[in-house]
Amino acid sequence: MIQLDGLSKKFGDRLAVDTLTLEVGRGEIFGLLGHNGAGKSTAIGMILGQVWPTSGRALIQGLDVAHSRARALRQVGAIFESPAFYDYLSGHRNLEILSHYTAPTPPERIREVLDWVGLTGREQSVVRTYSHGMRARLALAQALLPKPEVLILDEPGDGLDPEGIHELRQMILRLRAELGLTILLSSHLLNEVQQLCTRIAVVRQGRKVFEGTVAEATRPRNRVRLRTGDFAKAVVFLTAHGLVVEASDGCWLTLAEGTRTDQVVKSLVEQNMPVFEIAPEEQTLEDFYLEIMRQDVGRQA
Repeated sequence: MIQLDGLSKKFGDRLAVDTLTLEVGRGEIFGLLGHNGAGKSTAIGMILGQVWPTSGRALIQGLDVAHSRARALRQVGAIFESPAFYDYLSGHRNLEILSHYTAPTPPERIREVLDWVGLTGREQSVVRTYSHGMRARLALAQALLPKPEVLILDEPGDGLDPEGIHELRQMILRLRAELGLTILLSSHLLNEVQQLCTRIAVVRQGRKVFEGTVAEATRPRNRVRLRTGDFAKAVVFLTAHGLVVEASDGCWLTLAEGTRTDQVVKSLVEQNMPVFEIAPEEQTLEDFYLEIMRQDVGRQA
């Protein structure tokens, strides 16, 4: 549904996006991750035709955005940068006005999207009385007006409290499940990305440094936490028998390739060493993200 083919953008001498290539398949929620200034928003701007690429192409459903912008974006909805509304008008009236910027929208469609995002009953209230979470829902309603097949969300949860983040997550999952939308999500909320996305790409200084599934990024490493009567003695024994290759912090073991935790437990118990706990290390998306950023800094140093 979305294809970036060697996409690059220079602002003067600064290369903001460096030959970015990736594909977002139909019906998936794809996460685009990176620090502030990494090039995420510039890339999204090129996808939406708001930033002209220096080289490469951004395609939506096979249409080059730079050459066929109107056709390519016909079924695309987006929350990009900070959505602006008329605070002195109602949420409903805002959607009426904003819909004219793209295409005439029948009243029933406006009512439908307001219901979708949970603003029914507050649609006639002026926007200045809306909470931050309600404004986020109004922005999502605006993005849904054109009945999109592709939804692009740039930091949609920015500034939301935990309840608002939870509500937004549930809405995004419903949109994919019930409407079959393809969603490109850029967010700093890595826990939300881990719960929402099936695949991700990580960019640093405009360059892609990882692309793959969330399962690959959070795959447990071959490390376990061991609690035993004498950790140091256990490490010496397990290392001598080729079961462990490294130990750290008085509780962590890196197992040799092919070693299972039940083998470790069996070997220690046979030596009359009690095992109180053995548990694999769980790697979150945040752990992976910070690690890959540190590795990339090391390569550039």
